[in-house]
Amino acid sequence: MTASQQRQRMRARRRPRRGGRRRWLWLAGGALLLWLSRGLWLPPAPAPQMILVLGGDVERERVAGELAKRDGLPVLVSGGSNPEYAHWQFGRQGLDQARVQLDYRATDTLSNFTSVVDDLKRAKVRHVLLVTSSDHMQRALLVGRIVAGSRGIQLTPVAVPCGRNCLPEASGKVWGDGARAALWVVTGRDLRRWAAERFGPLLEDMRGR
Repeated sequence: MTASQQRQRMRARRRPRRGGRRRWLWLAGGALLLWLSRGLWLPPAPAPQMILVLGGDVERERVAGELAKRDGLPVLVSGGSNPEYAHWQFGRQGLDQARVQLDYRATDTLSNFTSVVDDLKRAKVRHVLLVTSSDHMQRALLVGRIVAGSRGIQLTPVAVPCGRNCLPEASGKVWGDGARAALWVVTGRDLRRWAAERFGPLLEDMRGR
């Protein structure tokens, strides 16, 4: 076989691969377009049915209590203050314990949503008021719209002013958590936590050597 024939054969072998890549790109683009246009074909969300509070600042719980009293909505607090304080705070705002659910499974922003989103779907909740601090809202809303959106749940943000206590978040942190959320939707697990559980001890052992 001549060198020219060998080159032609190699080119012929490469063509299907390029075609395969193009097909995957078209499929990915179509899936993205379908996701972005979901508002056109999904049924409209009802009025807000629940208030979801992300823990981290008791002021968020106070604002949620005011909203609940005004709108007559139940409250779900994910990773918030201790039960004694939370029940005292909501009680003084006129909310009985039956209207307030405290959930402590979350350890970060991603798990604020992944720990409760399937419970919300089973309860047929399709529209939630999301309460968190203004400096946390961008990341929380990105993560929440990916995770909750995958279950057909709409989020409406209610930002709590943080004033001088605001700590603007880096874009890398925002988009990093967004990527984790997308991977959770695809795989059903937090890959960062999965990697830490499996490779964390190995890395610690390597550092100790």
